[in-house]
Amino acid sequence: MAGSRLPRQLFLQGVAAVFMFAFASLYMQIPGLYGPEGILPARRTLRPQGKGRWPQLWETPTLLWETPLLGLDTAQGLELLSLLGTLLALGALLLHQLRHLLVYLLLWAAYLSAYQVGQVFLYFQWDSLLLETGFLALLVAALRLPPRHKQAQGRLAGVPPHEDLPFWLVRWLLFRLMFASGVVKLTSRCPAWWGLTALTYHFETQCLPTPASWFAHHLPVWLHKLGVVATFLIEIAVPPLFFAPVRRLRLAAFYSQVLLQVLIIVTGNYNFFNLLTLVLTTALLDDAHLAAASGNSRRKKTPTSWPKALLALLLELTVYGLLACGVVHCFGLEVDWKQRTVHSKATFTFHQFSQWLKMVTPPTMWLGAASLAWELLTALWRWTQVRGWLRKFCAAVQLSIFGAATVALFTISLVPYSYMEPSTHGRLWTGAHRLFGTVEHLQLAHAYGLFRRMTGLGGRPEVVLEGSYDGHHWTEIEFMYKPGNVSRAPPIVVPHQPRLDWQMWFAALGPHTHSPWFTSLVLRLLQGKEPVIRLIQNHAPRYPFHKQPPTYVRAQRYKYWFSKPGEQGRWWRRQWVEEFFPSVSLGDPTLDTLLRQFGLQDKSPPRPRSSSSTLAQALRWMRKQLSALEAPALLWGLLGTVGAIRVMQALLGPQSSPRAKEEKHRPAPTEDSVAASKQASPAPDGSEPDAADASSCIGRDEAALLRERRKDDPEVTSTAACPVIWIRE
Repeated sequence: MAGSRLPRQLFLQGVAAVFMFAFASLYMQIPGLYGPEGILPARRTLRPQGKGRWPQLWETPTLLWETPLLGLDTAQGLELLSLLGTLLALGALLLHQLRHLLVYLLLWAAYLSAYQVGQVFLYFQWDSLLLETGFLALLVAALRLPPRHKQAQGRLAGVPPHEDLPFWLVRWLLFRLMFASGVVKLTSRCPAWWGLTALTYHFETQCLPTPASWFAHHLPVWLHKLGVVATFLIEIAVPPLFFAPVRRLRLAAFYSQVLLQVLIIVTGNYNFFNLLTLVLTTALLDDAHLAAASGNSRRKKTPTSWPKALLALLLELTVYGLLACGVVHCFGLEVDWKQRTVHSKATFTFHQFSQWLKMVTPPTMWLGAASLAWELLTALWRWTQVRGWLRKFCAAVQLSIFGAATVALFTISLVPYSYMEPSTHGRLWTGAHRLFGTVEHLQLAHAYGLFRRMTGLGGRPEVVLEGSYDGHHWTEIEFMYKPGNVSRAPPIVVPHQPRLDWQMWFAALGPHTHSPWFTSLVLRLLQGKEPVIRLIQNHAPRYPFHKQPPTYVRAQRYKYWFSKPGEQGRWWRRQWVEEFFPSVSLGDPTLDTLLRQFGLQDKSPPRPRSSSSTLAQALRWMRKQLSALEAPALLWGLLGTVGAIRVMQALLGPQSSPRAKEEKHRPAPTEDSVAASKQASPAPDGSEPDAADASSCIGRDEAALLRERRKDDPEVTSTAACPVIWIRE
């Protein structure tokens, strides 16, 4: 983790951006999902159990318990948290001073509060991933030094010994996410993954395709199979390189992960998930690479001895050779020069893979433990270089706290990580299980495994809602984002997640009784509740029953396929399969029975809103102003605002002061001045010299390093702000 200052800043900005997208996207959907007239009112989830305030808060950690004190109901409190989260994240993204421990703590607590009442609409893996990443971000943000902080420790001033420990957890999280996502594809025994044909179905059957999905779907089958092989390579074989001792191997792993995530973003609407994964990949970078990429590095490359360079090169070539041979052997790659294709097939069995997984899972844990131990030893060595007993004591306290937190979080994460291999999970230390069980409800660690099974192998199942006034003539109710009209192109909505559309995709995979919320959706449509209708069509004229609610509602199950090349004006083909939900009306015994069965009847009507609350009135006014916007437009508007402000900051930023310019052009100290500086002794009171005189109290190499730090460090704005390194004989 050498030189991680710039990657840490990039990570904190990325986490702030993802939080901004997540909160803004959720805010636009709260009335329809969780409001008093929504599908699953949030007030039902927070019912006092007669416990004390703090036990209740620990058992269900959400700030929404306190909303009655503000004169708000649960849904309004959720709106307030979402708005504040959006603004805080926007501020942290734009202002360096707001990338603070307290800000990220508030962001994490606000999203955890929403998660506790979000029910099925917030139970996605990327919501858990955002919570885990957000908690790591507040630990990383705790290391941000004030702009004019001066220290004298280690080789670089202003660098705490424990600075890399929390950021190492980000790398470990990325490893767990990618490795588990690759493994579960094979442990699921999905025939599409084992037959390397998953991508021949994926682009067509994923929840919300993009226009590029249509083109990717019609690529040659051999290229789809090769893409599956590349996916297994990137997700299973490459992640151990995250901990490689050779820097170029880590960078190669970084770019392979970026390539995979960018391709997923182009061909699928996966909200903020892929953006968040890209943020995690910053843990594979270092200051030198980012500075070189931006063209701001003036550091001269340190000459490396030829035996060391040769050893690193041989190690790289060995790793690349093993990866290539392993891929060719495991997937039987053969080039057919006549047909210009590449043939591939899995040459191993499920039993062989299970034995391999049982063999490698414990070593991957030990790999993580060894990497963490190295980071702890490095931090301890840095601590020994701290000068002054007071600074040494403070650094020891900080190192103890952050070291214990890092070890504890690593230990907790081993429990969900081992879920993918049951025998390893059973042999895990019982103390880790107890520790994980204690904090499990805080979402500090989670088990991941995306795209476990490929659905829709015989056609994409899709639920189509229909309404009628007489029970004979039916009109389809088209959603804004999910497939419906065969002539409508798939939309691009990233980074927004239309959570109702996503759940409609899951509902289509089974009977409606597996999705109890669907009955509540039908009830709200029969009642004509506007907040729910806005989840389907934000503009009223596009909703076929905007003048009067339908008397009857039903749902049909179809199978959809992408249209074939040459079919003009059509993106989809479809075929009716069966009735998904029976025709019902208000007061229908079937509907009432389902509502009672799922506990969705309103036993107690919602309390009337307090119109005297100024905060409630402000929230309603804000909702009215933003209601005309579609959620993707709002998120893209926020992104455009951030871009415009960044451009303005770059163009109108503060110019270098005359003193800084003079320092920039000051010649390097001569040998005589260096010799003279060595004769200087520290002040009697132990005070440090002024940073302006840095080049007269340090050597030639240290002076160059100090000037470079002043140029590259965003926290150092002037010569006087640069920390100083004392050279003691």
